[in-house]
This record gives sequence, C-alpha cells and structure tokens, in this order.
Amino acid sequence: MLAWTIYISFLGVLVLMLLPKGNAAAARKVAMLSAVAGLLVALAGFLQEAPEFKLGKIVPVADAGWIHSLGIRYYLAADGISMTLVLLTGLAAVAGILFSWNIAHRAKEFFAFYLALIGGVYGVFLSFDLFLLLVFYEIAIIPKYFIIAIWGSTRREYGAMKLALYSFVGSAMVLVGLIAAYVVSGAHTFNVVELAKYPFPHGFQMWAFPLVFVGFAILAGLWPFHTWAPTGHVAAPTAASMLLAGVVMKLGAYGCLRVAMTVFPEGMGDWGFGVMGFHSWRDVIAVLAVIGIVYGAMVALVQKDFKFVIGYSSVSHMGFVLLGLVTLNTIGLSGAVLQMFSHGVIAGLLFAVVGRMVYDRTHTRELSVLEGMGLSKAMPFAAVTFVIAGVASMGLPGFSGFVAELQVIIGAWKAYPTLAVITGIGILIGVAYTLRAMQKAFFGDAVATSLTSSHSLGYEDGDAVERVPTITIPERIGAVILIGVSLLIGLYPRLLLDVIVPSFDSPLFEWLRKGGVQ
Repeated sequence: MLAWTIYISFLGVLVLMLLPKGNAAAARKVAMLSAVAGLLVALAGFLQEAPEFKLGKIVPVADAGWIHSLGIRYYLAADGISMTLVLLTGLAAVAGILFSWNIAHRAKEFFAFYLALIGGVYGVFLSFDLFLLLVFYEIAIIPKYFIIAIWGSTRREYGAMKLALYSFVGSAMVLVGLIAAYVVSGAHTFNVVELAKYPFPHGFQMWAFPLVFVGFAILAGLWPFHTWAPTGHVAAPTAASMLLAGVVMKLGAYGCLRVAMTVFPEGMGDWGFGVMGFHSWRDVIAVLAVIGIVYGAMVALVQKDFKFVIGYSSVSHMGFVLLGLVTLNTIGLSGAVLQMFSHGVIAGLLFAVVGRMVYDRTHTRELSVLEGMGLSKAMPFAAVTFVIAGVASMGLPGFSGFVAELQVIIGAWKAYPTLAVITGIGILIGVAYTLRAMQKAFFGDAVATSLTSSHSLGYEDGDAVERVPTITIPERIGAVILIGVSLLIGLYPRLLLDVIVPSFDSPLFEWLRKGGVQ
C-alpha cells in the first residue's frame, strides 16, 4: 500500500501535464488531491503496520526484478525510521501546497515539478535497493533546480545552480562508494540488508564510509559543505523552501544512517593512531556537526535578511541530526531521527511565515525595514504563528523540538561530554537569534516607520500597516496543521519513538548491538 505514495505523486504529475495552459485553479486542485491522497496512504500504512514496526521488523512493500544482469531489483520496504520520514513527507507536501495557493505563473508546471520532487522523496525513504534509492535521489534533485530557477526570487539562478552542483557532487561520491561495495562484496545485489551482512575488509570500510557519509551529508548541511543551503533557501519560493528544509535535507541525513552507517560500520572505528586529537571518522563528524550547530546559530544572529536567519538556523538544527547519528547509542540515534521529523515540521512553518505571509505581502525581508512596520498589528496571525514556531524551534517543552534535541544531547553526553556542553551553547545562541528576529520582524515600533520603507512598498508614509493583505484560509489551515503536529509529538513522543527505537534492533543495525551500545 505504501508504494502508492510514489505512484500517486507521479500520476498527479501526468494529470497536471494534460491540463490546459492557464488553468491555475485546476492545477492547484490536482496537486492538493495528490498530496492529500499520498498523506492518507502514508497514515493508513503507518497504522496498519505499526505492530510490525514496534517489533523492529522491516515490512516489504514491493519486490520485482528490474535489471537482472546486475541483480538490481525494484525493492521497496519500510521500517519505523523510513515510515516516520514518509509521514513527514506527506505533511510537508500538503502544507507546501496550502502555502502555494497563490501561484498563478505557470501553475501546472510548478505543481508538476513539486509532485515529481515529492514522489522522488517518497521513493528514497522506501527504497531498500541502494541503486533504486540513488535513482529516486536524483529524481528529487532535478525538480528542485527548476522550481528555484523559474519561480524563485533573490539570485535564483545562482541559488538553483549551487544547490544542484553540490547535490550532484555528493551523489557522485555516493555512487562511487556503492559501486565499490557492489564489486568488493561479489554478492551481485544492491539490497541494503544483504550488503549490511557482508564483512567488508576493514581497510575498504575506512575509505568507503567517509566517502558515502560525506556524499549524503552535503545535502544534510554538514559544515563546511553547508553553503548551498542558505542561498538555496533564500532563492527558493515558499513551497520549495519548506520542502528543502522539511524533507530534502532529510534525504542526506537518512542516507548517512541507512547507507553509510549500516553498510560500512567499521568505518566509524578507531584508526589506530591520532591526528590533531582525532582518532576516528566518527570523531571528525561529531566535531563538524557541533561546529555547524554553533556556527549556523552565530551567523543567523547577525543576519539582516529575515529568510537568511531561518536558512542558517536550518544548518544549525541539522547539526543536531548529524551529531545524534555519530553518538552510536540508541537514545542519540532515535533523537536524530525524531529531530529529522521535528525540524521538518518547524522549519517548514518558519519558512511559510517568512516567505508567504511576510515577504509576499510586504515585498521585503530586510529586518531593519520590517522593524518599523508594526506587523504584529497588521498581521496578528502571522505574528502569533511565528512566535509559536520560534519557541518550538528554541526547544520549548511541549513541542517536538524539545524531545528530539534533549535526546541528542543526552546521547552526546554519553559519547562526547565536551561536545555536548558546546552544543548547549549553540542552543542558547539559537534562543538569541530567534528572539532578535521575532522582535525586529513583528514587534518593532510602528510609529518609527521610515519614508524609505513605506515608499519602497509603494504606499504613502504611515499607510503600510493598513495596506498589508490579510492571511488567507489555506495559509491558516497549513499553519494550524504544522503547529498541531509539533504539539502532538511534543506532548506524546511515543507515537513515533515506539516505532523508531525498535528499528535499531533490526538486522540492519547488527553492528549497533555487537558494539554493546546502550
């Protein structure tokens, strides 16, 4: 049943391409029906297979021969980890369309690329044949480029090209590692479960692991390969920003966990010597993740562009995911997966407020200009939404971010106590940049509105507040859905943790149990 999340998305693309030009209303309806159907199928599959996921089982979804001469199969399956991210994809898809209800320019092409991207993302999360996973991974990259280059804003061609180039370089690294694993194993298969069982030579894993891990981690925003993320987020239209932060960055983190860490587990082991205090690739990645957390937060703190603040905050929050992965303990790993889900929801909401509610109405993202507009009075719903999303992003108890980041920090404390303390500093800086953005964007002095800011909007002085369009019904629905999901998981995280944690008892993570990690 879960395979239909993929098929429905691509069927939606086909229907959109058959629509007549200029019928934006029909394009929106087709896209929304496809996204809602995909989400409903994901929910039904989750509820149906939850007992299996809670036992740590991998549930087959589809299995058919594809390229027989190479042993490549169309093999789809799901466990608690992939199921969590499939649900996230469904939520992000629906919310993104709700916040794109105003798209009129080439609407059918926009939503066709959008659904193709969603179909590719579903495919990545459900693929247990690594060649198939890489095919879907590339399918997800191509629509991103066109969505940003055609419908984007600030330096859109540059942002789209940079994102595509970084993504393809990472993909090439992954492809080299997978081909090497296929040849060395001699198993004539790309099945991740079978490859995870094969005892690859220690020396081979020592170079294959960092190659594949970094190849995927580029898309997850690993410092110093993160620079595509802020420019891509800022250039992208609202829905694309929501998908980039919500699910596309999760593709990279998921690949790190599902491929690099399961197929080449010994690559995280000790080198047998030390270099500048590092004794393993695991140590290197942990330090880079913490640098990303602190660096992203510090850069976000000094940004003048509202969207850049959220762009760099995504780099910071994805650092928690990567840090949780290399803790190699169950609480840290499960926290990393929960953080993928939580950040996807919260970052999507933040980008929706900044891109759709604020920028599309005021035509500016400059905090110094927004500060004088009194947007808390002009757009109270947007202000309240950003405050809620902001405190959720800070890690306020009751929201999903708190549970996820707490688990990562506990896991990091067990593995890297010093880095856990530094991570805490990153959280404090996160509170600072969130409050600063909140204050400047929504709670500045409206009386201080300058002639420059008013005239740049095409209004007479002092008239800016009255002329800002109201928040639409689709936008309100999208915001309520995302806030509700974050609250639900924050108040009852067992809904996801009960299927995530047992997944680490599956054959894919045999290395975890052999290491005796608690």
